[in-house]
Amino acid sequence: MGMITDWPSLAACQNGDPDALFVQGAEQNVAKRICRSCPVRYECLADALDNRIEFGVWGGMTERERRALLRRHPQVASWRKMFEAAMKKNAKDRSGKDKILVTTAG
Repeated sequence: MGMITDWPSLAACQNGDPDALFVQGAEQNVAKRICRSCPVRYECLADALDNRIEFGVWGGMTERERRALLRRHPQVASWRKMFEAAMKKNAKDRSGKDKILVTTAG
């Protein structure tokens, strides 16, 4: 399972007020809640990180949180590719664990 290219059409914030994601202070926590259950949260975050979007809450992170992440990981050339690799590894790890559980349970 890879990342979705046309992620904006599936975003949890798609039908909401776009200005609600471009707030400051404590209101950012309210905006971040919208992202918690979003099916394309990582696609959104990768897009914001790869394009160095400076304003708003994207993928559950504020601009300050994204800047800090970018500073901590300057070697990442493509966040999208990094997230895709992590998702594949996670899926592979889960499928391996499932096989072990099925094998030992039988």
